[in-house]
Amino acid sequence: MDILEFLQKDVLIKYNLVTAFAIIGFMIWASYLVSKHLTRGRIHGSAIAIFAGLVLAYFGGKLTGGTKGIADIPAFAGIGLMGGAMLRDLAIVATAFGVRMEEFRETGIGGIISLFAGIFVSFFIGACVAYAFGYRDAVSLTTIGAGAATYIVGPVTGGALGASSDVMALSVAAGLVKSILVMICTPFIARYIGLDNPRSALIFGGLMGTTSGVAGGLAATDPKLVPYGAMTATFYTGLGCLLGPSVIFLLIRLVVE
Repeated sequence: MDILEFLQKDVLIKYNLVTAFAIIGFMIWASYLVSKHLTRGRIHGSAIAIFAGLVLAYFGGKLTGGTKGIADIPAFAGIGLMGGAMLRDLAIVATAFGVRMEEFRETGIGGIISLFAGIFVSFFIGACVAYAFGYRDAVSLTTIGAGAATYIVGPVTGGALGASSDVMALSVAAGLVKSILVMICTPFIARYIGLDNPRSALIFGGLMGTTSGVAGGLAATDPKLVPYGAMTATFYTGLGCLLGPSVIFLLIRLVVE
């Protein structure tokens, strides 16, 4: 057995989760170098890392003909676990531990309004775009509208309503585009909207909702604001999963059917 075969079978494949952490760690390190030296920090390193991950997923799928992107390659199977729901939800919940509850309580009614406004506006815009592209049934309109809220709410709503896999894929795509746009644009608009304190970060997270986009954008603006924006963005995701297949679906069905 030569050294390459040994590394592949007894190291990369056998310890695929460790391999995944090493690969993702290298990608993040490289992405932050690119952000620092090529964009002078204007495009956050996490946005570059997400884009690189999407590119790898695409080429992994093309290479293997599978359904899990690069995770279909045995040596990289650990990326499928690392990027799965378990570690994702752990990371989202962990961001809340940096919040001072005094700041959260001071947000008051504004934070609650931002949550509901962000969810209903996102659903409305997504449903209007879906309608413009020819979707007329309430299930598809609601699912794509949910994707415009976040790429987590989209498939959760679609699964509850029995949407087709194509429609759920569109909802995920819409959520990813929103997440990347929020991540990239936040540092540019922060000073114009007063995004420089915990209260405004809480409201911003409630309006935007996409936890990864809000966290990445705030990290490029002021890392101290990340837990606050992520807190309400996480609430947004849960509230969207609750309202999407129930109240919002019934409202959309009343309009289109």
